[in-house]
Amino acid sequence: MRRAAVSIPSNIVEGYERETKKDFANFLIIAKGSAGELETQILIALLLEYLPKEKSEVINLKIVEIKKMLTALRKKILLTTNY
Repeated sequence: MRRAAVSIPSNIVEGYERETKKDFANFLIIAKGSAGELETQILIALLLEYLPKEKSEVINLKIVEIKKMLTALRKKILLTTNY
C-alpha cells in the first residue's frame, strides 16, 4: 500500500519533469493506475478484516477524489497550448 501511495505523486513529478505535454499526460495515467492499485489494496484489506469499514470508506473517498483530479489535470494539460 505504501509503495502504491508513494507512486502517485512520484509519477506526477516525474511526468512534469520530462517537460513535454505528452510525457506529463502519460505519467498522469500511470499515477491514476497507482491510485487504482491502492484502491484495490484497500478493498482487499477490508475483506481480510485488516481495516475497519469506516476507515476504508474515508480512504476510498479520498482516492476517488485524487483520480478525478488526475483526470481533470490530464485533460487540461492536453488542451493547453502553453506548456
